[in-house]
Amino acid sequence: MSENEHLLAIEGQHLATQSRIKYFDIVISSGNGALLKDATGREYIDLLASASSTNTGHSHPKVVQAITEQAKRLIQYTPAYFANETAAKLTAKLTALAPISGPVKLLWGNSGSDANDAVIKLARAYTKRQYIVTFTGAYHGATYGALSASAVSLNMTRKIGPLLPGIIKVPFPDPWKKKDYETEEQFVTRMFEEFLHPFETYLPPDEVALILIEPIQGDGGIVKVPPTFLEKVYRFAKKHQILFAVDEVNQGLGRTGKWWSIEHFGLEPDLVTVGKSLASGLPLSAVLGRAEILEALDAPAHLFTTAGNPVTSAAALATLEVIEEEKLVTRSKELGQLAEAFFKQAQKTYDFIGDVRMYGLNGGIDIVDPVTKKPSQMLATQLIFAIFERGALMISLRGNILRFQPPLVITKAQLQKAFAIIEAAFNAQKQGKLTLPQNATELGW
Repeated sequence: MSENEHLLAIEGQHLATQSRIKYFDIVISSGNGALLKDATGREYIDLLASASSTNTGHSHPKVVQAITEQAKRLIQYTPAYFANETAAKLTAKLTALAPISGPVKLLWGNSGSDANDAVIKLARAYTKRQYIVTFTGAYHGATYGALSASAVSLNMTRKIGPLLPGIIKVPFPDPWKKKDYETEEQFVTRMFEEFLHPFETYLPPDEVALILIEPIQGDGGIVKVPPTFLEKVYRFAKKHQILFAVDEVNQGLGRTGKWWSIEHFGLEPDLVTVGKSLASGLPLSAVLGRAEILEALDAPAHLFTTAGNPVTSAAALATLEVIEEEKLVTRSKELGQLAEAFFKQAQKTYDFIGDVRMYGLNGGIDIVDPVTKKPSQMLATQLIFAIFERGALMISLRGNILRFQPPLVITKAQLQKAFAIIEAAFNAQKQGKLTLPQNATELGW
């Protein structure tokens, strides 16, 4: 029995199975930059960045130093009662980066989930309205409010209803919903008509507090909203005094080649949620927003014992410095162009590759049946397993979409090696040499 198998056997006796989406039977032991090692010492190129929560890579020296020095001074004293030095400095730094003009304030949280819960609370408190509008395919988190706003997995809602009331979901303009006969303009027009339908039939706009959206959906498939569609939604929100919030938990902090994914659209949100990579994977999130909205609640409506604690705040300050000093936003854009060129070329070569979407070092690659061109979970599962066996970690989304999100610090040499691994898996698939793992039905979302 390998050390991976030994540790998994121990854990399996005690950990609830719902705690993990199953992919590969490994135990992560250490990491450095874009490289990981499992408990047996085998090395992998990380193409997931811990679900986009380690944009600065694993154990970045500057982040490690900040954590270590802060831990020697003070690990925790609840920010719910008293300020701490690092969090106080971080508030100024982070609000200055917000894609929002005018006075900006923030709230701390521990995860993207509770940050999205907060925008629901804030929007209802500020507008005195009850309804929240979100989109199909969204993943906003797993706490009750964020889970109720999400629409990406039946297991997120099965057996646990009733969910938070007052949340209305409208269709997200997925590119695979576009009809063959439609132009982009016709597609946007049709999808916006579907967006308007609830407001014209049963949902009074003057009772809607918030529209919450991922400008580029993460777990929904790494897919960008058509800009003209998002602008129409934005104008509708402004016309009816509905707050407009963007979820940047997955796609923020340089992931898309800009600091924030909303910057690709030239629109200014009222509220922004951020987490995951904010503290290089340590549990810290924030809601950034117009000051008057952030002041709509009184303590203790949304505060937590550990949110914004000294160690996570120190990690976040160091993380933001690393992103700036190492120009990781620009790096994401430039390396993303290399990745896009690789996958676009593969698209021409392999008939099981459908749409390729790349926004910075951040992409979704659809795997399809070569004959029907329909999504193929079987082929995607074979591919991610083959890539894993060859030394890189990549997972699937929505069953058939390859998720490509390496740390932004990945070197060009490591990226080229990852491309060679992926190419080898693609070639093996083309030659019919790949088979499904025995537990294939258990793998993935």
